[in-house]
Amino acid sequence: MALADLTKQLAKQALLSATSPAKEPAAPAQKESVCAVILAQINAMQKALTADEELVVLFQSGAEKIRVMEIFVPSWQVAVLKGLDADRNPVRVVSPAERLQLICKVVKAPPGVKPARVGLIAPKP
Repeated sequence: MALADLTKQLAKQALLSATSPAKEPAAPAQKESVCAVILAQINAMQKALTADEELVVLFQSGAEKIRVMEIFVPSWQVAVLKGLDADRNPVRVVSPAERLQLICKVVKAPPGVKPARVGLIAPKP
């Protein structure tokens, strides 16, 4: 019976602490990182794909358009896009996160070809 009494007491304390007003002021909300939001959105879009779909991520600057194959974030303020241009040449774009604009679209993968996935690499903590 002592175990049942202890369980009731713990449940009662948990209920009281959850319903009582906070005694300490809440910490100020941290500013959300633009790169973190971009990575999270692309990750969510990729998770929603079916087995025969791929997410095409494009970056365009002037006449230059690249298909992004990997997004590397060395710091939360800068993103490095690795991809291929129209002639299939390897390209890298280094951009401040606030100026980054990507075009994302879902397409069917060609038959017999494994759908490509965009690599996402976040900074180490």
